[in-house]
Amino acid sequence: MADTKQADETADAKQAAKAERTAARLAKRISAFSKEHGGAEGQIAHLGERGARIVLVGEDGGWGDVVAPDMEIAAKAVEKSGITVHEDFDGEFAAKVRTGPYEWSRMAGIQVGGPRNT
Repeated sequence: MADTKQADETADAKQAAKAERTAARLAKRISAFSKEHGGAEGQIAHLGERGARIVLVGEDGGWGDVVAPDMEIAAKAVEKSGITVHEDFDGEFAAKVRTGPYEWSRMAGIQVGGPRNT
């Protein structure tokens, strides 16, 4: 019985260490984005079994995202990066996003002469 408990504790410790490394790696990417765009804010969205999406919006209006394996790791990553996190992607936060011709043509697709989604 004691062997099983020790094996479980070892597995839990390994899993926690892996989660910490993943959060640190994501935080590094978030910090790099923030530095490149003069600061950044974010919002975490649950993606179901796929994990969590961290949407990033830079002070210059540039945007991007990173995907974490779960909500807990996503929360740790944004905490480590030091960015402001919003509950929702709306209002003033959403208004900061600046899209260019590429995004507009991809969103509209062939309806306005943009490239096909093939």
